[in-house]
Amino acid sequence: MNSKAAPNASDAVYLDNAATTPLDPAVAAVMCRSLSRHGAFANPASIHIAGRASAHVVERARSQLADLVQTDPRNLIFTSGATESNNLAIVGAAHFRSHRGRHLITMPTEHKAVTDTFAALERQGFEVTWLQPDREGVLATGDLESAIRDDTQLVSIMHVNNETGVVQDIRDIGECCRRRGVLFHCDAAQSIGKLPIDLSALPIDMMSITAHKFHGPQGIGALYVADRPHCHIQPLFHGGGQERRIRPGTLAVHQIVGFGEAAAIAAERQQRDLAHLQALNDRLWRGISGLPGVLRNGSASRSFPGILNASVEDIEGESLLLALEPVCVASGSACNSRSGESSYVLRALGRDDHLAQSAIRFSFGRFTRDSDIDTAIVRYNEAVRHLRGIMPTRAA
Repeated sequence: MNSKAAPNASDAVYLDNAATTPLDPAVAAVMCRSLSRHGAFANPASIHIAGRASAHVVERARSQLADLVQTDPRNLIFTSGATESNNLAIVGAAHFRSHRGRHLITMPTEHKAVTDTFAALERQGFEVTWLQPDREGVLATGDLESAIRDDTQLVSIMHVNNETGVVQDIRDIGECCRRRGVLFHCDAAQSIGKLPIDLSALPIDMMSITAHKFHGPQGIGALYVADRPHCHIQPLFHGGGQERRIRPGTLAVHQIVGFGEAAAIAAERQQRDLAHLQALNDRLWRGISGLPGVLRNGSASRSFPGILNASVEDIEGESLLLALEPVCVASGSACNSRSGESSYVLRALGRDDHLAQSAIRFSFGRFTRDSDIDTAIVRYNEAVRHLRGIMPTRAA
């Protein structure tokens, strides 16, 4: 028997909302009702009355998500989350259009669910151009224009960077792709439900969405596929007629119901939540930026306020992360935080290994309080001063 006491999450000061957000209580309530014997528990593919009841709540949730992003509900395909959506869009579109060309474009600062997918396609014989952003993480549309060739078929650029919060101009990127007849996929895991998205007006062909980044359940997401000629994807899985045969499998009704409720709440609260996040971001930066050697990573003027990423000179990152407890933060993206490596995103922006390795990502959500920020400020200042007092000076 393990004698070590289990960590108690209730003791945490949670500032890792870019990794996942806590469920909104209203979302949890509708999910519990769906899971009950008298709720929508049946398989929505069944034609009996219980199955039709489940199908009805699924379509209601699809409409709620469609209202959030301003599109026809028929353009949304439910998946298990943004990782699956990214794979389905990128691999599915690349293979469907491979007879037209095998050249693809992305950035080295994308989420691993995108960079690893493109790396896999390279091993299958596709050619990938990895566009470099500027030192603040922003992609120049002119660089994209220059990189597009006659055989280019797909561009994938994320909306909000999951480590730095940098916001790309997806309208300009999409218009560039439209002019050249290239499909544009956007990973919007960090922006849906937080920033206004109008897919009826944006020149985007495919967009990846996940619920757990805006106070919905984990394990459920969606892929937007525009209703346009030549915008088609090849399925990755086979075995059923669900989700237009693009993503077969029994639908997770209770998760979809929660997804829809989270979307409805986000649509109603979006401006209030955004103002709250901005106030938290400003409060934290005022509290830590006075420390010598603290540097903000990414663009201060083109950044989503729910993420603040800071490096500090002459500090070892893992020690800083541990010294900040019970403040829960990240040293990079959650999917890569256990590797011990410095952030590949920050290295791509020109940070040296020491600064990249010392980076801390603070990320805020609807339920983050001013007192949480104040605790983080105190802990960060104390931790940096303490570690500088005990660490040997780094050799030049």
